Amino acid sequence: MKMKKWFIALVVLAFVATAFAGCGSGNGGNGGDADGETIKIGANFELSGAVAKYGEDTMEGIKLAVEEVNAAGGIDGKKVELVTLDNTSDSAEAKAIATRLATQENVLAIIGPATTGATQATIPVTEENQIAVITASGTADNLTVKDDGTVNEYIFRICFYDSVQGKIGANFAADNMGAKKVVLISDNSNDYSMGIAKSFKETLAESWTDVEIVREENITAGDTDFSAVLTNIKAVDFDMIYAPVYDTEAALLIKQARDLGIDAPIMGADGFDSASAMGEVIGMENFNNVFFTGHFAAGDPMAVDFTALYQEKLNKEPNGFNALGYDLANYVMQACERAEELTKEGVHAALLDGSTFSGVTGTFTLDEFHNPIKSVVVNEYVQGVPTFKARVEP
Repeated sequence: MKMKKWFIALVVLAFVATAFAGCGSGNGGNGGDADGETIKIGANFELSGAVAKYGEDTMEGIKLAVEEVNAAGGIDGKKVELVTLDNTSDSAEAKAIATRLATQENVLAIIGPATTGATQATIPVTEENQIAVITASGTADNLTVKDDGTVNEYIFRICFYDSVQGKIGANFAADNMGAKKVVLISDNSNDYSMGIAKSFKETLAESWTDVEIVREENITAGDTDFSAVLTNIKAVDFDMIYAPVYDTEAALLIKQARDLGIDAPIMGADGFDSASAMGEVIGMENFNNVFFTGHFAAGDPMAVDFTALYQEKLNKEPNGFNALGYDLANYVMQACERAEELTKEGVHAALLDGSTFSGVTGTFTLDEFHNPIKSVVVNEYVQGVPTFKARVEP
């Protein structure tokens, strides 16, 4: 009798476990399939902390894309469900969240993080669990490549990488802005800034020998007083500043430069794509003669329909991170549609199939290192409003 009771109990437990797995509860198991009523996509983003603005803006675009797809019937009759978690702008937390999404939440793929460092932290998780991570804005050159030069098999991105920004920034400064004497300011605490600055310098040295970098200065993320740096700059003759730094430092740097009477053009990279946050610090009336390379411009002919949609749905102008989020979600959902089976393996295979994607930030296919071959947009801030200047092909 005792043995029979144990046998019955084991049968009941096995039945319960199977029932729960079939419901797609996302609590344990192998994960990464769509056996339930929804298709789960993990979202690992910086929703609080130092760079929360990037994560928040990207998620805004992601949600809009998912709402559209679900309103149209979903994918294979299944609604898309976002499992969204906040990595608090911390790389260690980003890794922990990637682990949770990969092992507990039954997701087919993970979108995000927004920054390079946080995305890099997820690489061991992607390899161990064989699940794709796709970032919209992790731009470091080596993000998708291992130290031995081979590809990181499960890391993908839909944005151009840092050296592309540095190259196009240098060419635009020299050719379109007529710069001859440049001050270079970079943030020595992050690879993003240093990588773009390196590419900018190399491009000028190789292609624009008549353009001189007359002074180089370094800042550190978290600094708030740039008076010493700006005083050093005022002591030299220059006609523009190139500062590929994040928005928080950029806003303070620009405000303090203008307050000191430095009215030369200032150019940055996609870290400048945060009009509202930067405008609050600088003041819209003083937020002029500032340029940046980015992924999107509301005035770009390619983005007219998306801009109108955003204004209709959210009653505001979209920025580059909104657009990247929108494209990121659509890119992954289209991979889910193409997948031969709705599993993490099927989605990963679809991401590798060489399909061309057309979005609001450009049309592209991925190269052998999972990088998109796509154009770059140059914007100018005019009274705090990013204004389309040019779309530059790679």
